[in-house]
Amino acid sequence: MGKRAARSGARNGRGRTRPPGRGRRSDRRHPRALLLVGGLLGLALICGSALAEWRGGDSDTPEPGYAAESPLGSRAPLPAAGPGTFTPADASGAPVGTGGPLRRYKVLVEDGVDVSPRQAATEVQAILAHPRSWAAHGRGRFQLVSGGDSADVTIKIATPATTDRLCAANGDTHSELNCEVAGGVVVNLKRWVKGSPQYDGPPAEYRHLIINHEIGHMIGFHQHMECPGAGRAAPVMMQQIKGLKGCRSNAWPYAKDGTFVEGPAVP
Repeated sequence: MGKRAARSGARNGRGRTRPPGRGRRSDRRHPRALLLVGGLLGLALICGSALAEWRGGDSDTPEPGYAAESPLGSRAPLPAAGPGTFTPADASGAPVGTGGPLRRYKVLVEDGVDVSPRQAATEVQAILAHPRSWAAHGRGRFQLVSGGDSADVTIKIATPATTDRLCAANGDTHSELNCEVAGGVVVNLKRWVKGSPQYDGPPAEYRHLIINHEIGHMIGFHQHMECPGAGRAAPVMMQQIKGLKGCRSNAWPYAKDGTFVEGPAVP
């Protein structure tokens, strides 16, 4: 019996034999399970790290380069600098507004940036036609025109480095801010795509604030405003990216009831 058992392998508890050299099934699975779990954890850490790097982060200092989700839904890298040349949007529309002078505007996007000029122009048009916008309350009329047409206002979406260069005459934008220039507006690509770390809302909503703030300067609101009081809506003419100072973030010049959202003028 002993020799037979040695040749055929040890018996298990149910009378069947196991081939020599093999352990119990649970003994084989346990190390494999540990390896599988360890591998999945390692993969999760790697993916998490890559996702965090891809999303990037907002800071007060210029970044050498970053990646983020574009307003058009793609995941292309957004450069910190570009060639300084622009492609105008081949798009036009009817005037919007209830009164005031007509300003014809065109939208241009810096070359090498994964933002469609046509779609950007369509979005700017929707912002200016919003029922809480300047145009809807008699502060002026605005009409989108194609790049080949003459325009009173040029709205450029530019990389941070190009924004700094175009805005230099009016102050340092630190690769973070937007600006109003003679005859136009320069929108920092970083702010257009990523919004603001101070703004409590999605980037698509923050783009309303960008356009309304810079157009506000253009139509006569030359001074910035301060927070009118804790818990109240911040005026669009407040530099909300520099801090809300107790106010609630707000992207529109007018409240839902039609009242103008304002605050004390910055000295």
